[in-house]
Amino acid sequence: MRILFTGGSSFTGLWFIKALNEAGHEVVAPLRGEPSDYAGGVRGERVRLLEKHANVVWGAPFGGERFVDVVSKQVFDVLCHHAAQVGDYRSPEFDVAGALAANTRNAHHVLRLMGDKGLSKVVLTGSVFEQGEGAGEAPLRAFSPYGLSKGLTSQYFTYWCSVLQISLGKFVISNPFGPYEEPRFCGYLIKTWKNGLRAGVRTPDYIRDNIHVRLLANAYHVFVGGLGNQPGLQRINPSGYVEAQGVFAKRFASEMAKRLGLSCDLELSLQTDFSEPRMRVNTDPALAYVGEFDEGAAWDE
Repeated sequence: MRILFTGGSSFTGLWFIKALNEAGHEVVAPLRGEPSDYAGGVRGERVRLLEKHANVVWGAPFGGERFVDVVSKQVFDVLCHHAAQVGDYRSPEFDVAGALAANTRNAHHVLRLMGDKGLSKVVLTGSVFEQGEGAGEAPLRAFSPYGLSKGLTSQYFTYWCSVLQISLGKFVISNPFGPYEEPRFCGYLIKTWKNGLRAGVRTPDYIRDNIHVRLLANAYHVFVGGLGNQPGLQRINPSGYVEAQGVFAKRFASEMAKRLGLSCDLELSLQTDFSEPRMRVNTDPALAYVGEFDEGAAWDE
């Protein structure tokens, strides 16, 4: 299939495109910035790898002039809309309306243009932290204004794909980890251990869903390849290690100690802050969905 994929410079975006391309699909990846915007850091590394697996279009944010020019002149079987306005996603001041506007800019026009040229399906990336997603404590509210913006984006695309009779697949991600990730929890652990220190886990009691990005990417390309052309919403919520964050930290420490020769010591705090829901996880075991997966090789990566 010929796939137009947005958000390819992101951590999961790179892995999804790599998996799609290795499965035999041709991928065109419009990026928001110009080459100079991706000159350094982990995002720069991802973009250099991305160019090996996709035809990159520079300076083409979703719905912008150059993006619309691409969809006007080329034919695609699938639109994979993975890009989203992120910014400081943890901030209570996150601009929900601005993010929704950016995520859906000219989307109605884009879908009509692509539909007229034979577009049969759209795959939208969702988040387990949206309102109404995953499993956990009721009510399943959005974790944050960022999560709210993702949920509203999903509702927007659900509406227009229904009106235009385009098949919509929603691929919901939880907590991916792996190579080329931004320096978040796992990066903190590695950096601390490399400095010979004990790493602290402040929220060991939260039940979360951590999934290796290769397993997640395998599930993604299977989902995209198997998505039917019939109008309507299809979805998958692929899950990985569903467990307390303290248990996952111990799992991560054990796997890294085997491979790095570091002590990988942990200190689990007595958790008293439960400002987030105690549990929010995906519900479709990814290992069962993809069939074969070399878990040990993924940890080696």
